[in-house]
Order: sequence, then structure tokens, then C-alpha cells
Amino acid sequence: MSDLYEYSTPELVRLLGSRFREYRLRCNLTQREVAEKSGIGMTTIHKFESGYANNISLGTFLLLLKVVGRINALEELLPDLPPSPYLIQGNGKQTQRIRHSKDSSL
Repeated sequence: MSDLYEYSTPELVRLLGSRFREYRLRCNLTQREVAEKSGIGMTTIHKFESGYANNISLGTFLLLLKVVGRINALEELLPDLPPSPYLIQGNGKQTQRIRHSKDSSL
């Protein structure tokens, strides 16, 4: 597979839809069964799998991942990070927000 940065967002959505279809088929599920288990309309599922959906909501995608048993893959996508020494304040508390100083020369 080539670098995913080369893909546009609609192309990535099409790629995910195609992959989702493979997972659905390996789980021996029909689109109707996925719709019933997820509460998502069959039209949305069909458009997602066939590449006609330019975008789907994150919530919809998460529901679909649950149906095919891949919701735990999110841990691989965005695993917990160890505390960063750069974000620890002098009092031992972690910084909640990073603020950049305003530079009038910009």
C-alpha cells in the first residue's frame, strides 16, 4: 500500500468502506444484519461499502466497527501515550493547554 497521506479524505473513506465490506463478509453478515445490529440504515451501509459515500460520521463508523468486532482496533490507532516530560509543570501537574506567546514579528 502506498503512503496514506497521498489519499484525499473521500478516497480514504472509500478505502475504509471497501475494507469494512471484507470484514462484514468474513463475519458472515449481510448488510441487513449490520443495519439491524447497528441501527444504521442499509442505504448508508451500501453507499459506504460501494464507495458512493464521500463521508460518514465518526459515530457511524464506530458503530460499524462494533458490529464486526473491531472496536478494539482503536487502541492500535490511538494508543495511550506515556506522560510527556515536556508537559509536566514544575508542581508535578500535567499541562492542560499549550499557549504560544504572541510574537509581533510574525
